Amino acid sequence: MSKDTQRFDIIVIGGGINGAGIARDAAMRGLKVLLLEARDFGSGTSSWSSRLIHGGLRYLEYGEIPLVYESLHERGNLRRMAGHLVKPLRLVIPLYKSGKRPPWMVRMGMIAYDTLSIGKSLPGHDMLSKKELIEMAPTINTTGLKGGASYYDAQVTFAERLVVENVIAAAQAGADVRNYSEVTALHPAASGLHRVEFKSGKKNAIASSRCIVNAAGPWVDRVLAKGVSDSERLMGGTKGSHIIVQPFAGAPRDAFYVEAPSDGRQVFIIPWNEQYLIGTTDIRYDGDPGDAAASAAEVDYLLATTNEIFPTADLNRADINFAYAGVRPLPYVKAGPESAITRRHIIHRHTGTASGIWSIIGGKLTTYRNLAEQVVDRTQRQLGGVVSNCTTASTVLPGGGDVAAARSALTEIDGLASTQIDRLLAVYGSRAAMLAALCAESPALATAVAGRFVGAEVVLAIRDEFARTLIDIMHRRLMLGLSADQGDAVAAAVAGLAAQELGWSEAETSRQLQALADYNQRLRPAPG
Repeated sequence: MSKDTQRFDIIVIGGGINGAGIARDAAMRGLKVLLLEARDFGSGTSSWSSRLIHGGLRYLEYGEIPLVYESLHERGNLRRMAGHLVKPLRLVIPLYKSGKRPPWMVRMGMIAYDTLSIGKSLPGHDMLSKKELIEMAPTINTTGLKGGASYYDAQVTFAERLVVENVIAAAQAGADVRNYSEVTALHPAASGLHRVEFKSGKKNAIASSRCIVNAAGPWVDRVLAKGVSDSERLMGGTKGSHIIVQPFAGAPRDAFYVEAPSDGRQVFIIPWNEQYLIGTTDIRYDGDPGDAAASAAEVDYLLATTNEIFPTADLNRADINFAYAGVRPLPYVKAGPESAITRRHIIHRHTGTASGIWSIIGGKLTTYRNLAEQVVDRTQRQLGGVVSNCTTASTVLPGGGDVAAARSALTEIDGLASTQIDRLLAVYGSRAAMLAALCAESPALATAVAGRFVGAEVVLAIRDEFARTLIDIMHRRLMLGLSADQGDAVAAAVAGLAAQELGWSEAETSRQLQALADYNQRLRPAPG
């Protein structure tokens, strides 16, 4: 973009799941869209969730029935749009005499959950006797165990890929999508044509629009501080931490949703990416969301909870592969329990000279598509046009096409094992066919490195998926950074291919490897 101001119908600030979804919807409706992300797409809160696509069973306790209904409906949409990324997951709730929620209350919740998800493709709930639960999970703590319940939700193993595919879809529909483009100033205008200054690489740029959507997640207030002076505090995020451990002695086959014995909070213990994901916490957080990290106390809490429910696990810090924390972009509430803060999204319209600027508060992975639909409806009204039909629910994401054809194409690559093909399909879905095409053009890219990836993945990440750094490639495109060794075994090989594609010097390649090592180190748990 030149120094001259370029005009758009809508400028979206923030390239997490909400911003990416809004950009996709707006572009698919024919609007001229600019998407700006200060770092990499999906590198904030979207990467640090519990990786569930769920209706929010516990939201029923707080009377948020519309949110549960919306979430369950959107769960079905995401299963259709992105079946390669969003998979069914059975969750089990053990019930103990000491628990806060008696069996009758859980059963009522389960009936309500099934009723609100009418028309779903997933099975309904089952109430389990003590014997049935022990047969399902033989190593569970039986002291005071009364029975349990099981039900189905869904899991998105790689939430990062869900964000990236929305960005790809937005770009395919004509959006101008830019990562590493930080907004430096906002200039609301009484005339309604607002200007946004941002850094695009090393260059300063300006864009204007009558509609600006601030979808910066927990950074919403920080974005507003760059020019919307009349805004009160909107964001009051809470930190949620997780630990990732190796499969442990007596680990359950299914996901477990348990009450922590120490305080009754609900914690997930979930099979994930050949490991186990354990979380989450819920702590008020006022610092820079980019600095959020799992504290020693949180790590100990999650370890102790797992060991209490599954005594044979005997987990300690040495069993942790990595840990992470993110800040939920929740509305600011001065007091009260964190768990009671609403998880529904709020589309806040600014007034005065900032009329036409919208800030997104809250929102979840599960409901991002519906949020995007509501936002684009409102911006089209703001622009004075007819609200056009939203087709995002009926349009698959870029990897949601013919996965069988992609599998067939991958089988043509000599030496690629079935387990490697399965991994590629789990990450890319039907886009894996593009990998096969790259390998056909350049056979050297077909070589599998350490049984973990093929060279074509790096090329695809850079040419078609907006990856700019080694961290982008490892953690948010190839997903190797989320493996048990954080991809250490293949990092040098990935860096070598990226250097060829991006023209990195030897010094720059070394700098990228060091940045990756520093990033991985930050994900290791704090000392006890």
